Amino acid sequence: MIPFLDLREASAELGPEMERAIERVVQSGRYILGPEVEAFEEEFAGYCGMRYCVGTGNGLDALTLLLRGFGIGVGDDVIVPSNTYIATWLAVSAVGAGVVPVEPDPVTYNLDPERVEAAIGPRTRAIVAVHLFGQRAAMETLGAIARRRGVALVADAAQAHGADLGGYSSAFSFYPSKNLGALGDGGAVVTDDGALAGRIRQLANYGAREKYLHEVRGVNSRLDPLQAAVLRVKLKHLDQWNLRRLRIAARYLDQLDGIPGLVLPGVDDGGDSVWHIFAVRHPQRDWLARRLREKGIGTMIHYPVPPHLSGAYRDAGFGRGSFPIAEEMAEEELSLPLHPHLTGKQVDEIIQSVCLAACPPAGAAA
Repeated sequence: MIPFLDLREASAELGPEMERAIERVVQSGRYILGPEVEAFEEEFAGYCGMRYCVGTGNGLDALTLLLRGFGIGVGDDVIVPSNTYIATWLAVSAVGAGVVPVEPDPVTYNLDPERVEAAIGPRTRAIVAVHLFGQRAAMETLGAIARRRGVALVADAAQAHGADLGGYSSAFSFYPSKNLGALGDGGAVVTDDGALAGRIRQLANYGAREKYLHEVRGVNSRLDPLQAAVLRVKLKHLDQWNLRRLRIAARYLDQLDGIPGLVLPGVDDGGDSVWHIFAVRHPQRDWLARRLREKGIGTMIHYPVPPHLSGAYRDAGFGRGSFPIAEEMAEEELSLPLHPHLTGKQVDEIIQSVCLAACPPAGAAA
């Protein structure tokens, strides 16, 4: 069996180094914020090519606090992708703003800039571009639109550790399965705007810049020092791990090309991907997933229910057919195993299994 992902493999590779980092925190006696978090924030900001980093409790908090830092709230609208993990939408809802879903480019799965510009209205305050599956969104084109129309552009980079952020303020998740994953929840905002970073840090610390002086209504969302210590270890290996992902993706793209019905992920001209997810599409997705499971290949679906059809947004007025591209993706998307600890033999087995499984016999049930 080749599982879709086994998180123990990363820990096995870096186990002794991670254990020393955890012991360092245990012995320090600093279990909330402190030097370990400060060191990670400085290192991750530098890695991202940004001046500031603020650690948070998780990725949803990071995006929510980023929007709050821009002053976005009740009465504002925020453009979001129609196809994304629901956390992108939840962050907008958490600040009291309205979600304005926009369909993606069906090749890259990222926001279509032309549709974005058409969706901007008098209440639009921001665009949240998601670097979906690790592929960088069209930030230069979106940035030009945002400047021309007077709205903010931020990135949900939860799946894009190591991608070029283009200088845009971005929210990250360190959920364990991410390219840079902790041993639990964690998140961060990176930005070049010192005032914005200060507001986010204040909001994340009960609204206080100094202890017991609560100037605004904040929350408690702080990166844990134990997670920061683990992330500092993994950050040193991130580029190497992303390169392994790139090489595996290149093999998939080369050797799975031309299989009838199988749509491979596309990379926009001038774009790049850190290949968090290798998402294919197939009109008989569930059938294909069963066939691969029978051959011992684990897969996942990202994501089976688009946000507008979820119960959480039942009252938003979106019905089936509102966003057909997102709905088609939800019905056809299948993620193949892709992580830096796959062996060459495993990649061969995955490719061979997909080649054998992807062509259903006549009359096969979807």
